[in-house]
Amino acid sequence: MIVGFENVGLAYRDQAEILSGLDFSLQEGEFRFLTGPSGAGKTSFLKLIYLAHRPSSGRVTLFGEDVTAAPREALPALRRRIGVVFQEFRLLDHLTAFENVALPMKVAGVNQSQYREDVRELLNWVGLGDRIDARPPTLSGGEKQRVALARALVAKPDLILADEPTGNVDPTMGEKIMKLFVELNKLGAAVIVATHDISLIEALGKPMLRLSGGRLADATPAIAARKGRRK
Repeated sequence: MIVGFENVGLAYRDQAEILSGLDFSLQEGEFRFLTGPSGAGKTSFLKLIYLAHRPSSGRVTLFGEDVTAAPREALPALRRRIGVVFQEFRLLDHLTAFENVALPMKVAGVNQSQYREDVRELLNWVGLGDRIDARPPTLSGGEKQRVALARALVAKPDLILADEPTGNVDPTMGEKIMKLFVELNKLGAAVIVATHDISLIEALGKPMLRLSGGRLADATPAIAARKGRRK
């Protein structure tokens, strides 16, 4: 099992839990969409998975390890198995596209000779081979998102998390980006994509989870029923 939640809750400081009673599992090679209204806690849900937050209640496992109370020094090795695509890109404007994608490897102390070709191949794969030396201020929203996607993949993660990856791009580019996630899933990575775009979810036909009122529900049957009524 890649991810496991058992009765998980999350509260900030001394406030009431914004997420509660979450039971969820993600197996190797699975693809799940996560949706829900604005403010439902989709980003917080993802943060629990990539260890930006610890749960205030319940148990979280990653790659078979209980991380709920794991020592801080045990977390970096687990985080390296997760690639995260943030909605706001989080690119460094003074670095080129190549340097932004390579940053996780550089921070990990890997010699450039070991990742140079991987970075080039990734930028070609996301359609940015001709923008390898461009800096973020000169890139469009779609280009920035694809650089962010390549950066999330450079360490060959077992799990890919994406937070509203199509929120800052036009519908055509959004569709292309989603197809890239599907291809990654076919190559073996488990994927969770948080999005409010139901049309994209329906087009790809992948299982969907819905957050509402701090609770999690399997919303796939409702989507299937809605598609059936259109026929």
